[in-house]
Amino acid sequence: MQHRGEILETAIRQSGVPITRIVKKLSKSRRWLYNQFTRQDVSLDVFLEIGKLIHHDFSHDLNEFKPNARRSHLIEDANDNEYGNQTAQYWKDKYMHLLEEYNELLKSQNLNLKNKS
Repeated sequence: MQHRGEILETAIRQSGVPITRIVKKLSKSRRWLYNQFTRQDVSLDVFLEIGKLIHHDFSHDLNEFKPNARRSHLIEDANDNEYGNQTAQYWKDKYMHLLEEYNELLKSQNLNLKNKS
């Protein structure tokens, strides 16, 4: 099975788009791209950028780009974070509460400024 760098290299070479054009559009060096070809852990952002340039859909090559894989990955990240097993609703509620407190603070500061004038 190919690792990410090999998948990237294969797609670029099959696209027919010159490497010089790709690295120029990315503002990177040829050496940087060749280094990507040897890496097993090429960033998904790199795949997205290069995919746009060579008109290639990497979702056929990488499970991480498939909708169900992305969704389950996000759910796992949300459930297994450094803050424990908190649900998305918990964090949404917490955010809304902090936002309300912040708005109240802004209102009180605004009133203090008006009273001083």
